[in-house]
Amino acid sequence: MTTYETCKKDVLAASLWLSEHGYFGSLRGSGGNVSMRGDKESMVITPSSLSYQAMTAEDLFVLGLDLNVIQGKSTLKPSMEAGMHSIIYRRRPDVQAIVHTHQIYGSVFALLDTPIPALFDEVAFSLGTAVEIIPYALSGSPELARNVETKLSNNANAYIIQNHGILALGKTLDKAILHAELLEKVAHIYCLALSTGKSVTALPDAIVQLVAAMRAHEVNSAGARP
Repeated sequence: MTTYETCKKDVLAASLWLSEHGYFGSLRGSGGNVSMRGDKESMVITPSSLSYQAMTAEDLFVLGLDLNVIQGKSTLKPSMEAGMHSIIYRRRPDVQAIVHTHQIYGSVFALLDTPIPALFDEVAFSLGTAVEIIPYALSGSPELARNVETKLSNNANAYIIQNHGILALGKTLDKAILHAELLEKVAHIYCLALSTGKSVTALPDAIVQLVAAMRAHEVNSAGARP
């Protein structure tokens, strides 16, 4: 089995899991997208406008990071968010997989235009010092890809796109999915905590600084690898 075939199999399995667990917002729809690096200059990504329940590994696209098609059916189109995935892979050498979802509690904060601070150390060490808001732009537009690019320097593994959904990044596909799960967990708890009207305590500054240092080290180490 070739590298691309293995990646397609893994991306399809991840997409079906996310769909079946409600991360795309509808079971029968085609919202959201999943990708994985094929090699340093390519990625495997889900197609556009095809239900996950009907999708096969052969329906997935292999694109260069310049968005040229390496493999793909002529009857389908690659995800409209391919440009967003490409810019992340080009700017973040530590990222090997990306999931873009429309999960419920993460999307609450997309509408509130409110970032999620570091609330639990085990979540912060995985996601970063905060889950920041990426400013809104039309889905699939170059403007949205540029807005995503402006936030990548914080070295986080999760972001909320205003009035849209979330991005979860990982050094493996399993890690990217885990980060989507952790974001949903902390978004749910934060939403409940805010609903009480009481003050919410964030992690101490010293821990936030430690998280920032660890995330920067991981990203820089990945960039230094040949």
